[in-house]
Amino acid sequence: MSRTTTPGPREARKQQTRQAMLDAALGLLEEQSLSSIGLREVTRAVGITPAAFYRHFRDIPDLGVALVDQALGSLHVLVQALLTEQDGPQQRIDTTVDLIRGYVADHPAHVRFVASERHGGVREVRQAIAVELETFIQEVADTLATDPGADSWSAGELRMLAGLFVDQMVQTACSFLSAELGEGPAADEVAATARDRMTLVELGRRHWRP
Repeated sequence: MSRTTTPGPREARKQQTRQAMLDAALGLLEEQSLSSIGLREVTRAVGITPAAFYRHFRDIPDLGVALVDQALGSLHVLVQALLTEQDGPQQRIDTTVDLIRGYVADHPAHVRFVASERHGGVREVRQAIAVELETFIQEVADTLATDPGADSWSAGELRMLAGLFVDQMVQTACSFLSAELGEGPAADEVAATARDRMTLVELGRRHWRP
């Protein structure tokens, strides 16, 4: 007899409350930083007692780390698949830009949170974002290592190149967010600039002498 993995009513309610607090925190972060948010603000927004907060998170930094995981953690499988299944560098660039544009359009609050807290005042959250971005860099480096001619590149050089691509991906996400808010260049211009910049990195790669 197989065991069911469907959560019971109690566990489902617990997950709903946890998600409600994450959503409430995201809403509060539109006007303030994570370091200025109090757990009473979060629980008041959800309609639960402050004591109930501790059934889900140790403190506000722990909630922030959960937001990082929600914002970036789920992207790894999708990004890895897109990177490895494209036909050549240019299609990979085009698909990456489209992925970023779609993600920002669907999750602007998460992108705003990561952009704001990447260098924010909560150490645990800064570290969690840094870990996720380092993971992205390694995933991109692993993909680049399978490209023709990559066997002459060292692991360090591939990570350097991957870091350039990931830095540009982060900048592109921030620019798309500005476009969503009606600030700066429009989304189509952001996409064109991002493709040009990533193409320039790719051209530099072809002339690099490892």
